[in-house]
Amino acid sequence: MIILMLRFALRAETTQAERATVLAAMRRTANLESVSFSAVGQDLGDSADGYTHAYCAGVRDLVALRRYLYDPVHLDGDLEILPHLARLSALQLSDDMDPELKEKIVAMHREKVVAYPEWGRLLDTIPR
Repeated sequence: MIILMLRFALRAETTQAERATVLAAMRRTANLESVSFSAVGQDLGDSADGYTHAYCAGVRDLVALRRYLYDPVHLDGDLEILPHLARLSALQLSDDMDPELKEKIVAMHREKVVAYPEWGRLLDTIPR
């Protein structure tokens, strides 16, 4: 299992309606068939860290991760979500002990940036 976790805060100028749209887009992504389990909601960590919300999705393996990353719902959702993020912190973990797993996942992300350069540019605008 590969677990994808995000902690994030929305931009101050994001309206309540836009906040609802962002969270709805995240929930659609979290409910893709490639996702085994998920949660989207409030961040319960230290508020001094500046994060207000969290996203967690578990995918079975690298095949499911590839489907997840390139699913049209995910691609469209990112275009709705990323412009509204003021901060973002990502964490990945896995019970798969393949010593090359991290590099395989990083390579998938690099491939996605090449295939979708606007996605990469949007990510680069979000402070970490």
